[in-house]
Amino acid sequence: MRGMRVCPAVSAIVVALAAAALGPSAQEARAAQAVDAALVLAADVSRSIDDEEFALQRRGYAAAIADPEVLDAIRSGRHGAIAVSFVEWAGEAEQKIVVDWTLIGEAVDARKFAAALQDAPRSYLGRTAIGSAIDFSMGLLSESGFVADREVIDVSGDGTSNQGRPVTQARDAALSAGVTINGLAIFNRRAAAQGGFLALHTNPPGGLAQYYRDNVIGGPGSFVLPIDDFRSFDAAMIRKLVTEIAGAAPRGARGAALARSPERSGRSLGED
Repeated sequence: MRGMRVCPAVSAIVVALAAAALGPSAQEARAAQAVDAALVLAADVSRSIDDEEFALQRRGYAAAIADPEVLDAIRSGRHGAIAVSFVEWAGEAEQKIVVDWTLIGEAVDARKFAAALQDAPRSYLGRTAIGSAIDFSMGLLSESGFVADREVIDVSGDGTSNQGRPVTQARDAALSAGVTINGLAIFNRRAAAQGGFLALHTNPPGGLAQYYRDNVIGGPGSFVLPIDDFRSFDAAMIRKLVTEIAGAAPRGARGAALARSPERSGRSLGED
């Protein structure tokens, strides 16, 4: 029995109908979604952060993203939604997407994001390459597919950059693309008490918050939030996310704009 021959035109119609039945791709669906902000949460998991401190940091992120105050800030935006991705980073070649781009507009979205974050294992235990983390986050923003009013990279860390591309070069490239970088500078008391290189790495001259102001953050409304203990991470992250989502300069922030660039504001949050 001869095999049935199908007209090419009929084949094309069948393929088109099948594609229509499957619906739009994830990328196409994202492209149709406007959001108030596309936010990359870039968390330091370098070796200066021990397992207990890592657990406090991870739980803090998960609790903050699902906090009612953060959700109220999300809903108050023009689009009532943000897109969030969570990245962990350490050394020059150590960056990993822990939770991929997620649309958050309702509590159920936030809870799913938080659950995925809590379930994931720690990604690395290496050195500290902040510039490489910023470059990786920029690539992630370029591929999000969302139409965002603002693009923000939120860098949290407990030490200075000691590997990879100079952080100021990565920062300046991000600023030239219109991306804002904010920082959460964590004073690691345990590491600072050990003395030697680790103490200098986590507590440089002038303090880590000043290092972040000078080298890491930038863009319209940018700020650094210093905290002095991993145990206050969740409360600090809630405050930080609300400020970032609102897109407003932090209340009570002090410090004038840094003169290095007209696009850098370099404010501090919570240092009054």
